[in-house]
Amino acid sequence: MQAFRDMYDVVVNRRDNPQEGSYTCYLFEKGLDKILKKCGEECTEMVIAAKNADKDELSNEINDLMYHMVVLMVECGVSVDDIEKIMVERAAKIGNLKQFHVSDHNT
Repeated sequence: MQAFRDMYDVVVNRRDNPQEGSYTCYLFEKGLDKILKKCGEECTEMVIAAKNADKDELSNEINDLMYHMVVLMVECGVSVDDIEKIMVERAAKIGNLKQFHVSDHNT
Protein backbone atom coordinates (compact mmCIF):
# COMPACT_ATOMS: atom_id res chain seq x y z
CA MET A 1 0.00 0.00 0.00
CA GLN A 2 3.02 2.30 0.17
CA ALA A 3 2.80 3.24 -3.52
CA PHE A 4 -0.90 4.02 -3.00
CA ARG A 5 -0.04 6.23 0.00
CA ASP A 6 2.70 7.93 -2.02
CA MET A 7 0.25 8.65 -4.84
CA TYR A 8 -2.25 10.00 -2.31
CA ASP A 9 0.40 12.32 -0.84
CA VAL A 10 1.30 13.66 -4.30
CA VAL A 11 -2.37 14.33 -5.08
CA VAL A 12 -2.87 16.12 -1.74
CA ASN A 13 0.22 18.21 -2.49
CA ARG A 14 -1.13 19.15 -5.92
CA ARG A 15 -4.43 20.20 -4.35
CA ASP A 16 -2.68 22.27 -1.69
CA ASN A 17 0.07 23.65 -3.96
CA PRO A 18 -1.38 23.98 -7.46
CA GLN A 19 1.12 23.79 -10.30
CA GLU A 20 0.44 25.16 -13.74
CA GLY A 21 0.09 22.43 -16.34
CA SER A 22 -0.62 19.71 -13.75
CA TYR A 23 -3.35 17.29 -14.82
CA THR A 24 -4.21 16.66 -11.17
CA CYS A 25 -4.68 20.39 -10.60
CA TYR A 26 -6.84 20.54 -13.72
CA LEU A 27 -9.12 17.87 -12.26
CA PHE A 28 -9.44 19.76 -8.98
CA GLU A 29 -10.19 22.99 -10.87
CA LYS A 30 -12.97 21.28 -12.86
CA GLY A 31 -14.46 19.75 -9.72
CA LEU A 32 -16.32 16.66 -8.66
CA ASP A 33 -18.31 16.11 -11.85
CA LYS A 34 -15.13 15.95 -13.97
CA ILE A 35 -13.41 13.67 -11.47
CA LEU A 36 -16.41 11.32 -11.45
CA LYS A 37 -16.56 11.35 -15.25
CA LYS A 38 -12.90 10.32 -15.41
CA CYS A 39 -13.45 7.56 -12.83
CA GLY A 40 -16.30 6.21 -14.97
CA GLU A 41 -14.25 6.37 -18.16
CA GLU A 42 -11.28 4.62 -16.56
CA CYS A 43 -13.52 1.95 -15.08
CA THR A 44 -14.98 1.23 -18.50
CA GLU A 45 -11.51 1.09 -20.05
CA MET A 46 -10.45 -1.35 -17.34
CA VAL A 47 -13.42 -3.61 -18.10
CA ILE A 48 -12.59 -3.56 -21.83
CA ALA A 49 -8.94 -4.38 -21.13
CA ALA A 50 -10.02 -7.33 -18.98
CA LYS A 51 -12.34 -8.58 -21.73
CA ASN A 52 -9.45 -8.27 -24.20
CA ALA A 53 -7.35 -10.51 -21.94
CA ASP A 54 -4.39 -8.14 -22.24
CA LYS A 55 -2.57 -8.24 -18.90
CA ASP A 56 -0.36 -5.20 -19.60
CA GLU A 57 -3.28 -3.10 -20.80
CA LEU A 58 -5.36 -4.23 -17.82
CA SER A 59 -2.56 -3.36 -15.39
CA ASN A 60 -2.27 0.12 -16.90
CA GLU A 61 -6.02 0.71 -16.84
CA ILE A 62 -6.25 -0.44 -13.21
CA ASN A 63 -3.51 2.03 -12.38
CA ASP A 64 -5.32 4.82 -14.24
CA LEU A 65 -8.52 4.01 -12.35
CA MET A 66 -6.69 3.95 -9.03
CA TYR A 67 -5.13 7.34 -9.73
CA HIS A 68 -8.52 8.88 -10.50
CA MET A 69 -9.98 7.19 -7.41
CA VAL A 70 -7.24 8.82 -5.32
CA VAL A 71 -8.14 12.22 -6.78
CA LEU A 72 -11.77 11.47 -5.86
CA MET A 73 -10.72 10.46 -2.35
CA VAL A 74 -8.82 13.71 -1.83
CA GLU A 75 -11.67 15.77 -3.30
CA CYS A 76 -14.16 14.11 -0.93
CA GLY A 77 -11.96 14.04 2.18
CA VAL A 78 -11.46 10.26 2.29
CA SER A 79 -8.02 9.23 3.56
CA VAL A 80 -5.94 6.16 2.84
CA ASP A 81 -6.38 5.25 6.51
CA ASP A 82 -10.18 5.33 6.03
CA ILE A 83 -9.90 2.87 3.16
CA GLU A 84 -7.31 0.67 4.84
CA LYS A 85 -9.44 0.36 7.99
CA ILE A 86 -12.34 -0.98 5.95
CA MET A 87 -10.05 -3.32 4.00
CA VAL A 88 -8.68 -4.77 7.25
CA GLU A 89 -12.22 -5.27 8.59
CA ARG A 90 -13.30 -6.99 5.39
CA ALA A 91 -10.19 -9.16 5.23
CA ALA A 92 -11.09 -10.52 8.66
CA LYS A 93 -14.40 -11.68 7.21
CA ILE A 94 -12.91 -13.58 4.26
CA GLY A 95 -14.28 -17.08 4.17
CA ASN A 96 -17.59 -16.19 5.72
CA LEU A 97 -20.41 -16.82 3.30
CA LYS A 98 -23.01 -14.14 3.02
CA GLN A 99 -26.46 -15.27 3.96
CA PHE A 100 -28.80 -14.67 1.06
CA HIS A 101 -32.45 -13.90 1.51
CA VAL A 102 -34.49 -16.83 0.30
CA SER A 103 -37.88 -15.86 -0.99
CA ASP A 104 -40.84 -18.13 -1.42
CA HIS A 105 -42.06 -17.59 -4.97
CA ASN A 106 -45.28 -19.49 -4.19
CA THR A 107 -46.65 -16.76 -1.94
